Amino acid sequence: MLQCIFLLSDSGEVMLEKQLTGHRVDRSICAWFWDQTLSQGDSFKSLPVIASPTHYLFQIVREGITFLACSQVEMPPLMAIEFLCRVADVLSDYLGGLNEDLVKDNFVIVYELLDEMIDNGFPLTTEPNILREMIAPPNIVSKMLSVVTGNTSNVNDTLPSGTSSCVPWRPTDPKYSSNEVYVDLVEEMDATVNRDGELVKCEIYGEVQANCQLSGFPDLTLSFANPSIIEDVRFHPCVRFRPWESHQVLSFVPPDGQFKLLSYRVKNLKSTPLYVKPQITSDAGTCRVSILVGIRSDPGKSIESITLSFQLPNCVSSADLSSNHGTITILSNKTCSWTIGRIPKDKTPCLSGTLVLESGLDRLHVFPTTKLGFKIMGIALSGLRIEKLDLKTIPPRLYKGFRAQTRAGEFEVRL
Repeated sequence: MLQCIFLLSDSGEVMLEKQLTGHRVDRSICAWFWDQTLSQGDSFKSLPVIASPTHYLFQIVREGITFLACSQVEMPPLMAIEFLCRVADVLSDYLGGLNEDLVKDNFVIVYELLDEMIDNGFPLTTEPNILREMIAPPNIVSKMLSVVTGNTSNVNDTLPSGTSSCVPWRPTDPKYSSNEVYVDLVEEMDATVNRDGELVKCEIYGEVQANCQLSGFPDLTLSFANPSIIEDVRFHPCVRFRPWESHQVLSFVPPDGQFKLLSYRVKNLKSTPLYVKPQITSDAGTCRVSILVGIRSDPGKSIESITLSFQLPNCVSSADLSSNHGTITILSNKTCSWTIGRIPKDKTPCLSGTLVLESGLDRLHVFPTTKLGFKIMGIALSGLRIEKLDLKTIPPRLYKGFRAQTRAGEFEVRL
C-alpha cells in the first residue's frame, strides 16, 4: 500500500505532494532522499527501490522529474514501480509532454488524475481511455471557462459506463458508423559500438500500438509470423495470457481508441543499418576530426532523418567543422549536431575540421561519445511481422491495416 507520492524537480524542489492514506508522510523524507542523491551520485538515483530509516521508497525518473512513492510496509515493488510508470505515461498523454513547467501549470489536472488513479493507497483506474471520460484534458477553452466561472474542476458528474463492467478499460456500448482497427509496430534500436568499430550491444525495444474504433464488444486475435524472436514481453491488461502461453496468439477485447497492446525486446542483433567511422588525432594543441556515416546493410526501405551529435570536451576553446552533405550546428553548450537527412547515392557523408584546445594543452585526453539518430518507415528491423488480425464477430464496413517503423534509441559510437 502506497502512502504518498512526491514529484521532485532536478533541483530537489517538491513540485507536488499527494497524501494517499490517513497516515501523513512528512516532507523530510524528500530532504533525506535528495541528500543521499547528492552524496552518492547517479548510482543512487538509478536505484528503483530504496530502504530509508523510516520508509520504503520507490522512484522513477522521466524527463528530469523524479516520481517518488513512499510506503511504511513491505509491498510488491514491481506494483509500485509499474504504477509510477503508468502515472508518468498518463500525465505525458494528458499534458502533451512532461516537464516541470507543464506540471506547475496544470496542478489541478494532476491532482484530479491522482485522485482517480489510486484509492487509499491501492491502484484503481489507470486506463487512459477511461480517465479521459472522467477528467477532461486541459485545453484553452476549459482554462478560459474556469477563469470566467470560477469552477476549476474538470471531473465529469457521472462515472463512465466502463468503470462498473467486467472490462473496465472499455465503454459499455460504443457505436461507430465506420469500424476501424489499425496496428503499428514501433521499434527503437539501442546499440553500442566501441572505438574499434565492433558492435558491443545491439537490441530492439518494440511496442505494438493499436487504434481501435469498433462498435459493440469486439473480440480480436492477433498473430505474428515469427513470435519466438521476442523476449521480455509485457501485455496490456486486456490480453488473455493463456492463448499466448499455449499458442503465442494475442487474444483480447480492446480498449476504445489508442492504446499500447504489447511491448517486447529482441536481443543480440548482429548488425546495424548504418555505420559511423570517427577519427580524432591531436597534436600541438590542435585536433583533427573526421567522421564518416554510411549504410552498412540495406534494410529494404529508405533511411531518413539521420542525425549525429556529440558533446565537445570542455577543454576545446574553438571548433571549425564542415561537411560535404547536410548542416552542422554548434550550440552554446558545446553540443555539435550534424543533420544529414538521407544518405546520397553519389557520395559518403563526411564531417571534418579542427578543434583548438585551451592554452597549455597539447593533446586531447577526453574523447566525446557520438550519438546517432535515424528513422526507417515501413519495416521493423527486429524481423517481427504481423501475420493476421481476426475478429470473432465481423462488423459491417470493417477497415484494418498494419504499419511498421524503426528509429534509433540509445545508439552510441565510442571513441
